[in-house]
Amino acid sequence: MPRLFYPIIAALIFFSAAGISLAAERLHGIAMQGEPKYPRGFPHFDYTNPEAPVGGRLRLGAIGSFDSLNPFLLKGVSPLGMSDVYQSLLERSRDEPFTLYANIAESIELAEDRSWIIFNINPLANFSDGKAITAEDVLFSFETLRDKGRPNVRSYYQKVREAMVLGPLVIRFSFEEAGRWEMPLIMGLMSVLSKDAFHSTDFEKASLTPFVGSGPYLVDKVEPGRRIVYRRDPDFWGWYLPQNKGRYNFETVTYDYFRDDDVALEAFKAHAIDARFESNARKWRDAYEVPEDASDSFLKAEPKLQIPAPMLAFVFNTRLAKFQDRRVREALTYAFDFEWVNANILQGMYRRNSSFFENSPLAATGPITAAERDLLTPFANKLPDDVFEKSFQLPIADGSGRNRDNLRIARRLLTKAGWEIRDGILRNNNTDGPFTIEFLINNGEYIKLIAPFQKNLEILGIRTTLRQIDSASYQNRLNSYDFDMIINSWGQSLSPGNEQAFYWSRDAAATPGTRNYPGIRSAAVDAMIDIIVSARTREQLISAASALDRVLLWGHYVIPLYYTDRQWLAHWPEIKLPANPSFWGTSSDLWWYREKN
Repeated sequence: MPRLFYPIIAALIFFSAAGISLAAERLHGIAMQGEPKYPRGFPHFDYTNPEAPVGGRLRLGAIGSFDSLNPFLLKGVSPLGMSDVYQSLLERSRDEPFTLYANIAESIELAEDRSWIIFNINPLANFSDGKAITAEDVLFSFETLRDKGRPNVRSYYQKVREAMVLGPLVIRFSFEEAGRWEMPLIMGLMSVLSKDAFHSTDFEKASLTPFVGSGPYLVDKVEPGRRIVYRRDPDFWGWYLPQNKGRYNFETVTYDYFRDDDVALEAFKAHAIDARFESNARKWRDAYEVPEDASDSFLKAEPKLQIPAPMLAFVFNTRLAKFQDRRVREALTYAFDFEWVNANILQGMYRRNSSFFENSPLAATGPITAAERDLLTPFANKLPDDVFEKSFQLPIADGSGRNRDNLRIARRLLTKAGWEIRDGILRNNNTDGPFTIEFLINNGEYIKLIAPFQKNLEILGIRTTLRQIDSASYQNRLNSYDFDMIINSWGQSLSPGNEQAFYWSRDAAATPGTRNYPGIRSAAVDAMIDIIVSARTREQLISAASALDRVLLWGHYVIPLYYTDRQWLAHWPEIKLPANPSFWGTSSDLWWYREKN
């Protein structure tokens, strides 16, 4: 199409948009609810050090291997760090629930009802090969990721009703009604790929040849499966933008891959790795001892997290008849002695997770609020009375590992649900079938969590087995919901949205490959999700999320395990960290290198 017609088309779009007679105001940012924290022309994010020097190197460790440099497909395993090779239309801040700022798009225009968004591309934005980023590249990226990308991306992008290029640097996306309030932000997070570069490149092929990027780092060296080195791009177009001040400071960033985490730990202690996040409480307590007289040793830091802790939990597959009675699921919750596990296995370094939005204002705490009650009353006849009458609390054990009081409660609940012990075996009163559970895992670390639980289940007459399988087979069984119980973790944010349907909705329960592993089918849950994704105010969002949390908790679909509100980071002295962590703690893009004196 001749460029002469672009302005005419753009004008027609503006005048035909519902309720719009003139072009919308050009915005520098967009928040899920409310207004952005940072004003137009802000100097930098508050959690960065804008005076951080540029230079030096950062060496990090990773576990496993990689066989592809395409991070946009499920096919193949891509290495850590690839996100720094690409840029998105907008950039997210980490000290707000969900706010995005101008990036590849230097400004946006937004319908009042969020039925459409226009991205105005920064004329200075270009790819690493020097070619300018255009609206056609954005359209190509959208269509490619919608049709060929990861399943969760495809499901989001299919909510786009129309994508239209309005000019060389202008593109407009309009959305379906469902989930519309969040969709402009989801599109703002889309990575932009070069249309020209794919004339000779197969997007769907797992390859060790990197795509043309537009970010602060370039892929410099690759040793397949073992090491990848990124080099800071001095010609990166976005260095002047405020969100990049104090970030991406290292001249090179290297990820060395290890097959075993203990080997990676020893590499860090030998100073072959510069920094390391630890996730194992025992190791953090025992394996990072720093001698008091050591003048040249690593440092330990514990930045505080201000985002919802992941819900790590034993998960019941309620698609199976034995787990469909809520009383059965509650009984098995009483059989798990968290206090013993925390003291003897977790080094007493964790807290019990009692919310799907733990460590955040979204968590359902205390008695039900008036706002939550109003949202859930239409579903009162389908919800347990406890939702409206009690504060949710998990059983507290005596820490003995054999808490007799809790096991007695568990036995009474099982009896009410139609299960009785006969000859030492718990059997169903109707079918006489034994109660058996297979725990399916792909992580050997979970065995020590399951073993004490198994012993208590055996006391209740439940026969259990544990099966550990490889990651590929495990994922296949999860995708088809072929399991009794698993251990799973659901991450959350301060601004939950469309992903909640992927986690908990009735449609997800019936669709292979979602994360509704428990098989939850609840009209109340679906209704709360609908309110979450369309909430106009922060208050509406908090009420709906708390109501959703309350329904999920009282459904006893999982047995919550544990969380920490800290990151555990060990680093050598030449690696410096900003003084103020963000809501998300700290991350390597915020650090810098300074030689020891």
